[in-house]
Amino acid sequence: MRSTAAAGEIVLFGPPEPLIMVGTETRMMSVVQVGLLRESETPGFAHYSVAWSPFHNSRIALASAANFGLVGNGRLHMVSLIPGVGGSPAVKLDKQYETQDGIYDVAWSEIHENQLVTGSGDGALKLWDVLLNDFPIRSWHEHSREVFSVDWSNIKKDTFASSSWDGNVKLWTPEMPRSVTTLHAHLSCVYQALFSPHQPDILATCSTDGTMKIFDLRSPAYATGPTTNSFTHPLSAAVLTVPASGTELLTLDWNKYRPFVLATAGVDKMVKVWDCRMIQSANPSAQTIGGVCEIQLPGHEYAVRKVQWSPHHPDILATASYDMTCRIWSSNPSAGGSNLLQVHDPHTEFAAGCSWSLYDEGLIASCGWDGKLIVFRA
Repeated sequence: MRSTAAAGEIVLFGPPEPLIMVGTETRMMSVVQVGLLRESETPGFAHYSVAWSPFHNSRIALASAANFGLVGNGRLHMVSLIPGVGGSPAVKLDKQYETQDGIYDVAWSEIHENQLVTGSGDGALKLWDVLLNDFPIRSWHEHSREVFSVDWSNIKKDTFASSSWDGNVKLWTPEMPRSVTTLHAHLSCVYQALFSPHQPDILATCSTDGTMKIFDLRSPAYATGPTTNSFTHPLSAAVLTVPASGTELLTLDWNKYRPFVLATAGVDKMVKVWDCRMIQSANPSAQTIGGVCEIQLPGHEYAVRKVQWSPHHPDILATASYDMTCRIWSSNPSAGGSNLLQVHDPHTEFAAGCSWSLYDEGLIASCGWDGKLIVFRA
C-alpha cells in the first residue's frame, strides 16, 4: 500500500483506516476517519531520524532538515500518539524547535523523561527540555564536521555519545561543559556509534571505510602498526575491527538479547548479522580483525540507511532504505519460511529512519525525506 498524502505529512497506519496529519499547526479537523493538521507557511522538512521515548509509550521525536539536509535550517518535532476518531489512535504534533542547521539524529535522555539530545550539520550538539520553548538548555560544539548520530547509554545513564564526519566519537555527560572522552575511531566519516545494551563500557561504530569497530572504553589506547601514523593521524585502538562491507557502512545495531551479536547495513544494500563473541577472549591491545557473519539478508534495492533490532524478540529486526521501503526481517525463520516478513512502502522519498516502540510490541515508526512520519504495526 502506498500513501497518496503530500510532503510534510505525519501518517499513522493501522486498522481500520490510516489517520493522516499534515504539517505543524496545532489545529485539528476531522473528515470521516482522517484527521488533518495542515502546514501552510513553513516549507517542508526531510526527516532523518525518529526515536520513541524510553519513559512514555506515546512520545516520539523527529530529527529533520530543510532542503533534504543539504543546506538550511533544522527542526526537532515532538509528536505524541493520542486517541483518534472512533477510538483509533491518531498523531498529534506537540511542539517544534528550530535550529540554524539541519538535525541528523536525536536520542532521548535515559535519566530525564523530558530531555533529549540532537546532532546537527554544523557539528553542534544540543540538549532540549520539552517543557521549555524555543531554545536548548545546553549546547556543545567540538566536532569539526557534521554530527550524524547520537546515542544515550541505557546502562551508564548519565552518558551519551556522538559520532561525526570528522572521524571522531565523543562521550558526554549533560552537566559537563566539554566532552569527557574522544575516540579517533576512523580516518573517515563515522555514521553511527552505539553503546552496547549489555556492557556499559563497550561501544560500536560504523564508517565510510566499510568497517565496524568495537571499542572497550576501559582500555583506551592508540592503534599501532605499519598502516597507522600516530603523529599525523592518530587512531584509537579497537578491540575488534570487522571488515563488514566493501562500500560505506551506514548503520548498525546491537541485538538486545544476544551480547556481541550486531546487525550492519549500508551502501551494498545487504543487511548482515555478525557474531563478535570472539572479543570476549581477545587481548584488548591485540586489535583483532574478524567477526563471523551469521546471515546475510538481501532484498533492498538501494542503500540501507537504518537497521534496528526489535526490543521484544531476539530474531526480529527492521530496516529503512533509500528504496523508499521499510522491511521487517527474521534472522531465524521457521523451516521453509522467508527471512523477509514484511515490506512497508508508503514513503515517496528515501526512508531514512525507523524505531520500535519500547512499550507496544510490534509497533514501529518510520520517517523519510518525504516529510512523513508513519506509525504502523509489524
